[in-house]
Amino acid sequence: MKIAVPMFMRDKDKKVLEAAAPGAEFAYGKEDAVLQGAEVIIGNVRPQRLAALTDLKWVQLNSAGADAYCKPGILDPRVQLTNCTGAYGQALSEHMLALTLSLQKKLYLYHRNQLEHRWKDEGEVTSLDGATVVVVGFGDIGRAYGRLCKLLGAHVIGIRRHRGAMPPEAEEMGTMEDLPRLLGRADVVASVLPGTPETTHLYNEQLFCAMKPGAFFINCGRGSAVVQEDLARALKEGRLGGAALDVTDPEPLPETSPLWDVPNLLITPHISGDHHLPQTWDKAVAIAARNLRHYLAGESLENQVDRKTGYKKSI
Repeated sequence: MKIAVPMFMRDKDKKVLEAAAPGAEFAYGKEDAVLQGAEVIIGNVRPQRLAALTDLKWVQLNSAGADAYCKPGILDPRVQLTNCTGAYGQALSEHMLALTLSLQKKLYLYHRNQLEHRWKDEGEVTSLDGATVVVVGFGDIGRAYGRLCKLLGAHVIGIRRHRGAMPPEAEEMGTMEDLPRLLGRADVVASVLPGTPETTHLYNEQLFCAMKPGAFFINCGRGSAVVQEDLARALKEGRLGGAALDVTDPEPLPETSPLWDVPNLLITPHISGDHHLPQTWDKAVAIAARNLRHYLAGESLENQVDRKTGYKKSI
């Protein structure tokens, strides 16, 4: 069995994977050199490369997002697709919390003042203590962020597709149908939705108008979920207190994009869920190794992706 790993691997990572599949042929390196003849791929590759791989039976992504691989014609329906849900909760939630506090405490304004050598008090700030935080997309990442906000005294409302048991990270739960009603209560709205047809341009003029005046909006899911012109208008008109985007549409954000100059908007270049935090990579490798053992034993794989929805399957 050939296992292609077209991504960077430390020596210790290779040992973890190879221990999970003794006797397998591992091919490490750039995707053009290692994909041909692979039964298993561990790591993200260009989606358009997959259709030609006739021996392929399973793709283990190193990302939580799988939307690019769910489009028709990308993968044979018989090929299993799994993602890395569980690896990114810590990194993303901490980044989201940092963005939240930077907006609430106006740190971005003070950084601008520092660059301009200006000593200026920017006035009143807000706190998570007593604030209502609506987290849209209450999976692994959303729950991790909700837990951090709750520890700082926030009232957390989680939004997910279906109703279910109340998770400990939230005080209330709702579905996407409840979102317009709940936005009016939120001091902070944080989105970690995947890119699907249902989430495309979800955050538009109507939803921004439904938000509480002065609320903060954070998006660390997919840039396609936001109508960026509508967000810019809400910020320029002062309807929102501020916003932070780790994702945009397109990416990279062009130098000529008007978003760069929108007041009270923080932008980071889609790095919250990258592998800058070593623990993230350790968890991703561990997930791949566990799934290799499941695969070789003929067992059900963890983190199977429903290609109709782009979400992790509920098993």
